[in-house]
Amino acid sequence: MAAPHRSPRLFLGAPLGMDVEVEIDGDQAHYLITVMRVPLRGHVRLFNGRDGEWLAEIVEIPRRRVILRAVELLRRQTSQSDIHYLFAPLKHARVDYLAQKATELGAVRLRPILTERTVARRVNVERLRANAIEAAEQCNLLAIPSVDEPIELKALLDCWPPDRTIIFCDDAGVAAGSLMNSLSSLRSGPLAVLVGPEGGFSPAEREQLCTSKAVLPVSLGPRIMRADTAAIAALTLVQATLEKW
Repeated sequence: MAAPHRSPRLFLGAPLGMDVEVEIDGDQAHYLITVMRVPLRGHVRLFNGRDGEWLAEIVEIPRRRVILRAVELLRRQTSQSDIHYLFAPLKHARVDYLAQKATELGAVRLRPILTERTVARRVNVERLRANAIEAAEQCNLLAIPSVDEPIELKALLDCWPPDRTIIFCDDAGVAAGSLMNSLSSLRSGPLAVLVGPEGGFSPAEREQLCTSKAVLPVSLGPRIMRADTAAIAALTLVQATLEKW
């Protein structure tokens, strides 16, 4: 048997457990049989975000389908830092990149936010989810983030739960402490990281954010960053602080 860590890895929604059989079809079946050429009795790693990671054996290959049986628990499910990533949608290639990197950096929920200066207002939620799944499969993650439909910033703030702190990456930097200094007082409770559109937040949006008790305005420093770069920087620093990287 090939080393388990070299076996192809797939996310699926079905329950997993010892001797549980699952059936896959479509693109995933094509990937295993045609692209990776996994043979009958070959092995695949499976995870669903709930039951850990399992080594599964291909027990049958009907036409355009694959049936697998879970034979060994490789890793038990672990908890993640409870971080939501709030972002103004960007152009396709860049928002794909953001979904992948936010997943790799441990975001448990991706929430597209429409602001006054958001240019790309149409969001393909299924495409975001597909990018998140691909990132989780490739990076040995045990879970993927949920992906929300887009929501207007004002509507989001009007119903925001007070116990989840929003780390607002303030591009203007007015009255905002540095991110590292601000994070030193944070605990591992529920958080969200908010990064705005390429044109920044409007004055009215900034006022609403800065006057909300749930919002912690922070500065990412003197450099002017693109929105996707700012997101990676903020999520990295937050995770480094919370998880003691």
